[in-house]
Amino acid sequence: MHGRVKVRTTEEERERKKKEQALKVRAYRAAMGRIQKKREAGELDSEMLTLTVQILQRNPDVSTLWNIRRECVLEKLSKLKEETEDEVEKPAQAEPLGDKPPVKEDKAHSIFTCELDLTEQCLMVNPKSYSAWHHRCWTLEQDPRADWQRELQLCNKYLKYDERNFHTWDYRRYVTAKAAVPAAQELDFCTEKIKVNFSNYSSWHHRSLLLPELYPNEQRDRPMSEEKLQQELEMVLTAAFTDPNDSSAWFYQRWLLGSGAQLDRAPRIAAFRLESHGAVLALDKPYPDLKQLKTELTGGGQTVELQSWLPVDSSGTSWKCQQSFDYQRNTTYSFKLSDQEVSLSPLPVPEDGAFYFAPPHAAASCSKELLAELQTQLQSCLDLLEFEPDSKWTLLTSALLMRAIEVSANHEKSLAHLAKLEKVDALREGYYKDLAARWTLEYELAKWPQAAGFPRNFTLAEDVLLASLPYGQYFVIADELNLSTKLREQLGDSVPITFADLKVKGDL
Repeated sequence: MHGRVKVRTTEEERERKKKEQALKVRAYRAAMGRIQKKREAGELDSEMLTLTVQILQRNPDVSTLWNIRRECVLEKLSKLKEETEDEVEKPAQAEPLGDKPPVKEDKAHSIFTCELDLTEQCLMVNPKSYSAWHHRCWTLEQDPRADWQRELQLCNKYLKYDERNFHTWDYRRYVTAKAAVPAAQELDFCTEKIKVNFSNYSSWHHRSLLLPELYPNEQRDRPMSEEKLQQELEMVLTAAFTDPNDSSAWFYQRWLLGSGAQLDRAPRIAAFRLESHGAVLALDKPYPDLKQLKTELTGGGQTVELQSWLPVDSSGTSWKCQQSFDYQRNTTYSFKLSDQEVSLSPLPVPEDGAFYFAPPHAAASCSKELLAELQTQLQSCLDLLEFEPDSKWTLLTSALLMRAIEVSANHEKSLAHLAKLEKVDALREGYYKDLAARWTLEYELAKWPQAAGFPRNFTLAEDVLLASLPYGQYFVIADELNLSTKLREQLGDSVPITFADLKVKGDL
């Protein structure tokens, strides 16, 4: 009928889209073919730039085309440099009146501006294009007149479109470093974005990078000062309870409850055992080559540098040293690894030797105010569980809070929460079992110094069920490792190597 828009049938619409797609593919192949021929011929000219623009504006993720554009830009800059050198060599002539031709810096800057404009157009098509963001960074690195304040405003604009775009947040960290933006100013920006949307992983992460810098903890056993930590815990609890099923705030809270250990720090001494025929060392984190770290043994008025360290296994956490020592029982010894020095205790009679042991993840001390805040948060989580007993994030956070308050007193309760999580969140059953194994070993290793036969014997009760045996490097100072038959069968060749094993093999 007249006056009515004809509605295409499903078949007609499908056929129309098929034809459109065929035309796009044909145009894409033609352009790419032309680009490849020009590149093979070394024609890095303006036509090449035009051809790449036509494709990138539709699909910014063709990284090959960005590489070609970088080649073109470098070629144009090289020619510009040659032209400038030629002009310098020419005899000076009187300049006619009027505008002077643009200097080299202006021409170069205009080249970079074109690239920035293109990346901005492409990011409007796909704000999460790795290739476009990378090309923008590369362009700015080449331009000595880069406007970092303009880039900061660009970040603000894109974060208004999508405050959770981690590409923009990553680029923002790059820009703020170049623009020397104060960390306090960035923290305020983070707070604003979190208030707009609590479910913002990128903003929480950005915040976690700023706080240790602004509010450092002198003991380094917490991610930040206790006063600021208490404030952050209060804020994140509000965010978490706003939507208990959203994981972003819970993840941040878990970071707050962590030990604050830096991933890039040097390894620390976990355990050490010395006898007259050699020594073994366990580290709290892997290290590729112990020869790069200085190790010294002091005792009896002299200091000996320990050398020829060899790995016990492939983990990089256990090391052995086949070096003889004149050990004297009534002498006090200390062992030094880089800037960490520990006092050694003599082995029980009749053994001749000395050892050191520090259980993993000892609970960090906290003030009464912080402890009260942790207890308040735990009670809030327990209250929420009464209404939502299967809330996985609340269950996990409750277990973490229990351990932050008092590990030994809350050990069984925290494991019970993990056992429930294995059923509530069955897709991550393996994760919860591994976490339970870690917590159990931390608990058992903390009790080991009070056990009979320490440090020569370590016994794990039959009723202790584990999915794995983490912290295996700590047992390198033991002579005997008493594990259940089931656990030994489960571990197979992964049973930790002991001091006695190394003796039998002749490695010590």
